[in-house]
Order: sequence, then C-alpha cells, then structure tokens
Amino acid sequence: MDQVAALRLFTITMALAALLVAPALSQQFHSKPPGSGYPVENKPKVDEKAYKAALDRIPVPDKAYDPWGGAHAAEAPRSGKKPN
Repeated sequence: MDQVAALRLFTITMALAALLVAPALSQQFHSKPPGSGYPVENKPKVDEKAYKAALDRIPVPDKAYDPWGGAHAAEAPRSGKKPN
C-alpha cells in the first residue's frame, strides 16, 4: 500500500470511530445540579390503631356488587325445557 491509501484508510477509520463514540461521550458530560441524587422521601409512620379503626368504619354492602349488572338481567328467565 502506498502512503496516500494508508492515510486515507486511517482517516476513514478514525472518522467512523469518532461517529460511534460521540453519543456515549455526550452523555458523560451531562451536568447535574448538586444534590440531585435519589430523592429522599419523608414518609409518615403508620399508626396501626388508626388504620384498623378506619377499616372498621367501612360499611359492609347489603348485596354483592355485579360489574356486569347493566349488561344483563339480574336473573335469567328460566323455562321448563332443558338445553340440548
């Protein structure tokens, strides 16, 4: 190989390497404000007595909930015939 062809191959190789590495390098230099680590949540302590008292205040339903109640009749009409 002559020197011109070798230099051309080297230049193309370096240009391709730079294009492949550029996105990864741009993520590395992203500036973050100080103290922007994981957020610290201050959760209140759960009071077991208050939780159980709140559960006891929930009323018990008179009849079971039917999510398909609007789509069909409550009871299907029965005929004296048996299905085949």
